[in-house]
Amino acid sequence: MSASSGSAFRLTPDQKMGKFFDEIPDHLVEWVRKQHMFTVATAPLSGSGHVNLSNKGVGGTFHVVDNRTVWYEDLTGSGSETIAHLRENGRITILFAAFEGPPMMCRIFGTGKVHEFGTPEYFSFVPPEKRTPGSRSVIVVDVHKVGTSCGFGVPFYEYIGHREKLLNVSIVHEQRDLAAPDNIADNGLKAYWRNMNAQSIDGLPALTEAPYESNLPLKAVRELSRFGAIKMKKGSEAKVGVKIQDFGTAWLKREEVRLMLAFLLGAIVSAFSGRVIGRVAVPV
Repeated sequence: MSASSGSAFRLTPDQKMGKFFDEIPDHLVEWVRKQHMFTVATAPLSGSGHVNLSNKGVGGTFHVVDNRTVWYEDLTGSGSETIAHLRENGRITILFAAFEGPPMMCRIFGTGKVHEFGTPEYFSFVPPEKRTPGSRSVIVVDVHKVGTSCGFGVPFYEYIGHREKLLNVSIVHEQRDLAAPDNIADNGLKAYWRNMNAQSIDGLPALTEAPYESNLPLKAVRELSRFGAIKMKKGSEAKVGVKIQDFGTAWLKREEVRLMLAFLLGAIVSAFSGRVIGRVAVPV
């Protein structure tokens, strides 16, 4: 590679062969806060246990306390692997990747602790008026290592907004609990926690307190824009996927048009050349 071409391919300090830090560098704190999605990785101690990866979103749920401490609001899901694994061994890795702007990947390695909904520790992080619908726990991570890498293999994606589906479903279930005499409805959010989030796939205990917590200091949440959620019309999510597919289809169509034009141009040139040669071959 020539000097001129090499100068156009410059790597930032964090992209050169990857770098490791004992804490989150100051220049990465703001970058982390701007990301719309992160991925959490945990695993049980058992060698035959299931390693878990979970994508997390919803605006305003991830927080950086300082260079060595982060936490996020853990929302209700169909499983509770992260909670169960942290209860057993505390190991956790959080991954951030840039889908827009300069490429970058950042892994935060740490030890996590679970504070379930209803506990004093939970409310010290999430006051009732700031709680996200469906929030079941707070995951606090003590950071002991941070790794950055180039992220060149991560594709570009256009951020549209966070989905409101999870928030809406959670609100419905929470309202059922609010309407129940003891704030625990048979078809409410706490019943879901009790039935779906009590243990991991491998049978490790997960939620142990929140499903039975009668104190539910909530108000009916209607405005979801503060979470970055957008309202999409029915069928529009499918259209977003089609839009991406259409981009590829359009590219193929353009290539087909170019090939067709090249073929027609070649045919015209061949026909014209044949006529000229024919005329030259006729005796005078």
